[in-house]
Amino acid sequence: MKQNFLLLLTISILAIDECVAQNGNEKITQGPEKGSLLIAGGGKLGQDIWDKFIELAGGSSATIIIIPTAVGDDATSREVGENTARQLRKMGVAAASVLHTSDKNEANNEKFIEPLLQATGIWFTGGRHWRLTDAYLNTKTHKEIQHVLDRGGVVGGTSAGATIQGSFMVRGDTKNNFIMIGDHIEGMGFMKNVTIDQHVMKRNRQFDLTPVIEKYPEMLGIGIDESTAIIVTKDRFEVIGESYVAVHDAKAWKLEIKKEGKIIHPFFYLSKGQQYDLPNRVLIIKSATTNTKE
Repeated sequence: MKQNFLLLLTISILAIDECVAQNGNEKITQGPEKGSLLIAGGGKLGQDIWDKFIELAGGSSATIIIIPTAVGDDATSREVGENTARQLRKMGVAAASVLHTSDKNEANNEKFIEPLLQATGIWFTGGRHWRLTDAYLNTKTHKEIQHVLDRGGVVGGTSAGATIQGSFMVRGDTKNNFIMIGDHIEGMGFMKNVTIDQHVMKRNRQFDLTPVIEKYPEMLGIGIDESTAIIVTKDRFEVIGESYVAVHDAKAWKLEIKKEGKIIHPFFYLSKGQQYDLPNRVLIIKSATTNTKE
């Protein structure tokens, strides 16, 4: 595995130079116009990730809403949500509460969405992300979550709560989470022209986004490992946490490698502190005096 990792990393760094900016006729890849996203790859999240989420939500004065609907049945979802709320309050957050329904009609109810009107941060827990779209996609709840971003707040989530934030959902099939393009593919679209996978290296999913990007070559694929996250602000993201983020970009597929007799298109990894320009599909190189793009 280590040899494969190094080979892919070497090939893909060479391929970065071949990336070109998207022209005006193509879909633009970017994050929210205002506010921030914190998108985590699952597993145990370090205190640095939680601290960043709380900071983006307003620090000790933050008002955070936890949405645990991806978990499953109502009782378990609420239990997971309350545990997360208690965890955030112990970290110094002023107000953390749970919002949950599996009923799309309720998600369109004015009374239900009231807690979102003052929220500065939203957190989606893990589970199965199709449950989130069944409950909230294109509802008043979805609209108010977008308004949290419009006010300069943060939307965060882990595992299923990561994938839901892209415009295209992988692993959204109701039968199992091994089907990459399933019966639920529309995400909440806080990131545009992007699909997000999670638990990538921990579960040996490094190559799973390849067929998705082959089918939709204009789309960017982002695979986030456990204990790792990206912070997205409009046209860029930065990696935080312990492991790596894989970027799958068809525009960089100038080279190919063979694995077990099959052609594999390369991807490249980013690690903690590295930044990526979303619309232009390039790694951002930071210098002591200014930021330049490779």
